[in-house]
Amino acid sequence: MHHDLFRLDGEVAVVIGGTGALGGGMADALAAAGARVAVVGRSAERGQQRVDAIQAAGGTAMFQPADAMSKDSLVAARDAIQAQLGPVTILVNAAGGNKPEATLPPGADFCKLPVAAWNEVFDLNLAGGVLLPSQVFGESMVAAGKGSIINIASMSGMIPLSRVVAYSAAKAAVINLTMFLAREWATKGVRVNAISPGFFPAEQNRKLLFNEDGGYSDRGKQIIGHTPMARFGKPEELAGAVVWLAAPKAASFVTGQNIVVDGGFSSVTI
Repeated sequence: MHHDLFRLDGEVAVVIGGTGALGGGMADALAAAGARVAVVGRSAERGQQRVDAIQAAGGTAMFQPADAMSKDSLVAARDAIQAQLGPVTILVNAAGGNKPEATLPPGADFCKLPVAAWNEVFDLNLAGGVLLPSQVFGESMVAAGKGSIINIASMSGMIPLSRVVAYSAAKAAVINLTMFLAREWATKGVRVNAISPGFFPAEQNRKLLFNEDGGYSDRGKQIIGHTPMARFGKPEELAGAVVWLAAPKAASFVTGQNIVVDGGFSSVTI
């Protein structure tokens, strides 16, 4: 085992959505492996907290505000990051999310799902989540002949989860687009993979998984009952997958893959 198999020294990593819990954990992991990291997102407060934590741990990081839904904003962010840290070689697309209006509560009628909410969830996870950042940062990676793009999909993108209808379909599209891009850029030195986390409590799903008193909700209990490890994941448990996929040596022949980190959820039925 080469000691430098998973080292990222000399790499510049951009984590879009690095202001969130899961994206932030991935930013920590990339920095700990030696990459210079740009945390990109909308919340300057949370972004700066993450950067401070990385620097306190001995890493190199900066915060760069950007709107993932705007190509101009992403181009400006890319230029600012390259000026400060150097050419970007790793892109983690961790922006995305769900809208309550695009979910189906128990007993709700699928035929009444508003298409505007559906489109919003697709834009968020597909255009802002993968397409635009991959175009902007992928362009410079292809020009340099080097790079790794890591999209954050979801377990529900493989087999749809009840209620989160638009989110599941959008994440399925993320996995499909990951495979398409992998083929497109395979001879250009740019690898494109996805990570599908199972259930990790973060800002957007905490209310679904837990009651006010901190106990599991009914849905939380269902999920735990369907997870062989009988617990939720912790953000740092995505670290190994993201560092491996980012590492030019360790994952040099890995592209077009969807790496599932789910405590066994997808391995069982009932």
